[in-house]
Amino acid sequence: MAKGKRFTKAAEGIDRNAFYALGDAVKMIKANANAKFDETVEVALNLGVDPKHADQMVRGVVSLPNGTGKTLRVAVFAKDAKADEAKAAGADVVGAEDLMEAIQKGEINFERCIATPDMMAVVGRLGKVLGPRGLMPNPKLGTVTPNVAEAVKAAKGGQIEFRVEKAGIIHAGVGKASFSEDALAENIRTLVDAINKAKPTGAKGTYLKRVSISSTMGPGVKVDLASVAG
Repeated sequence: MAKGKRFTKAAEGIDRNAFYALGDAVKMIKANANAKFDETVEVALNLGVDPKHADQMVRGVVSLPNGTGKTLRVAVFAKDAKADEAKAAGADVVGAEDLMEAIQKGEINFERCIATPDMMAVVGRLGKVLGPRGLMPNPKLGTVTPNVAEAVKAAKGGQIEFRVEKAGIIHAGVGKASFSEDALAENIRTLVDAINKAKPTGAKGTYLKRVSISSTMGPGVKVDLASVAG
């Protein structure tokens, strides 16, 4: 669908074999984001890991300094005072057993799921539903926590999750084409820094192999690694 005249014209100005400094790459992506909607700017990072091995899994969360340009819908499993805290912090869906039943019926109208520790016995019954969608609350990601208000605000304020896929690639949205060049570059550097810090003990050889960026409907641009490491 993206391989139309606009895509072809945009791709003409990009040397597919060249590696561009981050600032130049961002400028090119913004210039080529000409769709009728505000395109998402996406980063693809090729890592020297094999996620089939537990000691080479790369996963984490990072708060992008300039947000994502997208408002996440957040569900929270909590009761009583904690449920009130979650609602006050802006959670879109809050519940306990009732929320579990709604999810079992296929009502999954959220992109992030948070739970208080005491609710994990209930949430655990949804593993087969939430797990494959990457929505299962996880203490390591800060989504199983007694501090639900803080977790909701972080999710709403530009925090993203990243997870390496089978081929050793991480894909992540880092903002919108309408963002300034500086805001996008800062978000990208923040993500790369977080992924570098999440380097697993089992990773051997070159860890960060390649970084490229693109917009939703535009061609990809390879980024010079030295320009994103700083």
